[in-house]
Amino acid sequence: MRKEQLKTPCFVVREEGLRRNLEILKEVRMETGCKILLAQKAFSMYRVYPLIGQYLDGTTASGLYEAKLGYEEMGKEHHIFSPAYKKEEMPEILRLCGHIVFNSPAQVKKYKEQVKQAGRSMGLRVNPECSTQEGHAIYDPCAPFSRLGTTLEKFEEEMSAEDISALDGLHFHTLCEQDSDDLAKTLQAVEEKFGKYLHRMKWVNFGGGHHITRPGYDIGLLKRCIRHMKETYGVEVYLEPGEAVALNAGELITEVMEIVENGMKIAILDASAACHMPDVLEMPYRPPLKDAGDPAEENAGGNGFAGSSPLGSSSMGSSSMGSGAADSGTAGHERPYEYRLAGPTCLAGDVIGDYSFAQPLKCGDRLEFQDMAIYTMVKTNTFNGMRLPDIVLEREDGTCEIVKTFGYEDFKARL
Repeated sequence: MRKEQLKTPCFVVREEGLRRNLEILKEVRMETGCKILLAQKAFSMYRVYPLIGQYLDGTTASGLYEAKLGYEEMGKEHHIFSPAYKKEEMPEILRLCGHIVFNSPAQVKKYKEQVKQAGRSMGLRVNPECSTQEGHAIYDPCAPFSRLGTTLEKFEEEMSAEDISALDGLHFHTLCEQDSDDLAKTLQAVEEKFGKYLHRMKWVNFGGGHHITRPGYDIGLLKRCIRHMKETYGVEVYLEPGEAVALNAGELITEVMEIVENGMKIAILDASAACHMPDVLEMPYRPPLKDAGDPAEENAGGNGFAGSSPLGSSSMGSSSMGSGAADSGTAGHERPYEYRLAGPTCLAGDVIGDYSFAQPLKCGDRLEFQDMAIYTMVKTNTFNGMRLPDIVLEREDGTCEIVKTFGYEDFKARL
């Protein structure tokens, strides 16, 4: 089956795009000796875990179910961090995961004996109180009053010498879609506050948010940061990227179902921002759409390229729009037809964004939202009884494998 034959809506993950990203991550591993884990919270398409496992060291989980998924489907190293754990789940977590990272001194005290008896490695997430983000507090673990990680003040107030000696490593996660200069700044804060404790540790985990596979990312600086920590403290270094694994490696293909007009033309799609790409509303941001422009940029004389992600990174995809799609032109060409693209749910704010096209849209046209492999499939929902998009793997020869389809029984089973 080819992509133009797929039923919409569907997520299409390109094997070629994944492999490209994984080659970059593997090169970082080989050059520095660090270990890189897939953060499943961003991308959990386990059909491609065997491929990912050829390049990375394992998975990291945010809870029991992700831990089970990584254990069953990849079979390498498995780490877990959660802001809190259910006592009754800890025995199974200890069976599945080699590294258990806690969020607070209280959790260390509560579980340290259990972890050590199981022969597992224990870490504590720290908060270096070094925010490198602007305007995105929802994704900033170092924002004021953050519940994520232990500050130096609380570390020194609440961790006894026995508690500290029980730790094997420290974990921090402060970034979101950021470059290595922000990592370098964060590391400086980590060293200033926790450096005297790092000498006692076996490992340090840099967490996620590293946009390593984005064009223009400073990989050389990342390597220097890794080597510095390894050489200065004699620790093993872990990274937990999620987006970097599947960045620009997938699309959401959708179809125009209806076009209405109320002050402007509005195209109603069979895909929903609220149900299928909730970050569009949460962040919020306007997702890139293949061959479409930004009316605001075009009216201001810009090139109209609709390819910037919420934090300013490149989100250009490489696959082509399916047959039957409206020709919306290419960057630099006039696109006089403007539409607001919206979902079919009852939520008035189920709006994806405003786009401009070279030709008028019509019912049945297929549109392709770019960079849709990450934080989409893992966050979908069935509000209003919306059908979940099929999950498809596009192989390097262009053929498509339908990995998962969803129907009424999937909707009903949740309720």
